[in-house]
Amino acid sequence: MTIGTPPPPASTNTASRAAVSRITVVGVTADGWPSLPERLRRTVLEAEVVLGGRRHLAMLPEVTGQRREAWPSPLREGLPPLLASLGGARVVALASGDPLVSGIGSTLVDLLGVGRVHVEPAVSSVALARARMGWPSERCAVVTLVGRDPRLLLRELAPGHRVLVLSSDAGTPAAVAALLAGAGYGRSVMTVLGDLGADRESRLSGTADDWLASPPGEAPALNVLALELAGPPAHGLVAGLPDDAFENDGQLTRRDLRASALARLAPAPGQHLWDVGAGAGSVGIEWMRAHPTCATTAVEANAGRAARVARNAGRLGVPGLRVVTGRAPDALAGLPSPEAVFIGGGATRPGVLEACLGALRPGGRLVVHGVTLETETLLADAYRRHGGELTRLAVETTAPIGSFTGWTPARTVTQWSLTVG
Repeated sequence: MTIGTPPPPASTNTASRAAVSRITVVGVTADGWPSLPERLRRTVLEAEVVLGGRRHLAMLPEVTGQRREAWPSPLREGLPPLLASLGGARVVALASGDPLVSGIGSTLVDLLGVGRVHVEPAVSSVALARARMGWPSERCAVVTLVGRDPRLLLRELAPGHRVLVLSSDAGTPAAVAALLAGAGYGRSVMTVLGDLGADRESRLSGTADDWLASPPGEAPALNVLALELAGPPAHGLVAGLPDDAFENDGQLTRRDLRASALARLAPAPGQHLWDVGAGAGSVGIEWMRAHPTCATTAVEANAGRAARVARNAGRLGVPGLRVVTGRAPDALAGLPSPEAVFIGGGATRPGVLEACLGALRPGGRLVVHGVTLETETLLADAYRRHGGELTRLAVETTAPIGSFTGWTPARTVTQWSLTVG
């Protein structure tokens, strides 16, 4: 069983590549057809096939013999057969604003390859929103919730932080207000910028608490949400969140050990981690918090803990973390290849260490933790055969001793780490 959604595949679809020679993607502002320059109007009118949302297709003048197709739903699954049906026709796709800002242009490049997609962007909604708010690009973050879980926003929580949210629809502001209020950020100011660039452009503003109690108005379907966050100190992005940030039953890689493991796993943009024997999921969650494009597959044999991993991931702003309920090494079969693997439990199970080592390409990183003599013996032998770094980690914390304070040691952990050559 899997919980969560794996990242969309970056590889191209061979059927689509064979069927379509080239697609021109034309960005359109909220003003629609009148906003297009004459050159791009000719491109659209001379196309044999025009693809787009129903709103975009409805704005076009009639062209005899021109085939027009609305985007399929679900998009990713429906696009390959649609593209395969187009043959060698001249194809134009219509998109909002800049098609490569959380738009259809990115999806088409994934499917067809960059050489077969020509993009003609309009001013993006992000650029228009920054202009309306007077926010320099380097001083605000951008989060897209278009077709995505709103809990992604929780990763960005920090007092004084500015965030532009690309909304999925008119319901996004209310969903965001509820998230913010639930996280203690109800005083955050939300500005809903509707139909940016059109004559009907609108602006609504209020705090998240106000929006829940009495919305300042009805949000338009096309909107960008500008957030000025106000709330308590939030979890940082550096590895080593407090242990109480994670719901757990004691099966948790503790803060100092987690920071040590993640330093050696070295999260990098776009890379994928296997968190094997995930427990509470803390290592995989912090891997994904390191960068928005990092991905994790957590493998956990206990169904209750697997569900807990998914809850922790959603609450800490990485709801896309994928959870596989099963026991390694069998549960590892067919998973997307990792750039890094963490084994927090089950290393002594036959075949687990070998399967994880075999899955890593050159440059991949492996970190294994053990607290038993059996695991320590296994890791010492792995160090002898493969090299790497073998470390014993002993952590002590203060605790009351009567009316005094003394040190309480935690279990010593043996850590083996290896970068595959």
